[in-house]
Amino acid sequence: MDDTRLFINQLRHDYSKKTLDEKDVDKDFVSQFDQWFREAVEAKVNEPNAMVVSTATAEGKPSARILLLRNYSEAGFVFYTNYNSRKGAEIEQNPFAALTFFWPELERQVRIEGKLVRQSAEESDIYFATRPRSSRLGAWASPQSEVLPDRKALDDVLQEIEKMFENKDVERPEWWGGYLLQPDRVEFWQGRPSRLHDRICYMKQHDESWHIVRLAP
Repeated sequence: MDDTRLFINQLRHDYSKKTLDEKDVDKDFVSQFDQWFREAVEAKVNEPNAMVVSTATAEGKPSARILLLRNYSEAGFVFYTNYNSRKGAEIEQNPFAALTFFWPELERQVRIEGKLVRQSAEESDIYFATRPRSSRLGAWASPQSEVLPDRKALDDVLQEIEKMFENKDVERPEWWGGYLLQPDRVEFWQGRPSRLHDRICYMKQHDESWHIVRLAP
């Protein structure tokens, strides 16, 4: 145990690839995110749209998991899930959440906080139709976050679902769809030497305008 602790404490990486200054960022956080996201794609980051989605119960007990970003715009950031899952239940209790992207190849992190609202059924239908058939069947088969006796139970349900939709289009189940996170705080983090990182934060004001500030690392 002591060796493990020593090993962990000696893990170090000094960030030095890039800098970030408030005078250089785009005035629009979506444009700034779009620039960084495209650079992550160009850098061949493994799954650049992977993000940690953090939610909490009404009592404030947090939970987090990695999901995939499926769209972003001035309106916010979109992901899809089972509404009956643990995260779905927490969102119903407490709609405020946070997204975190980490792109180590670029020594960058983006943190987004705001309120989650459900997408319309029509918007969720459009995205669901683009998923591979196997993924659409999986959405029907999985009672997400519920306890299963074993793997066979899930595989058996999938076989039943496959028979149910044999030679049919797989429509979106009503318990599955999209959430839009409407941001009120967006932080861009650029790693710097000696842990003195650059942190530029966009904060939404009461009049709906955005204020850009630098935060201490």
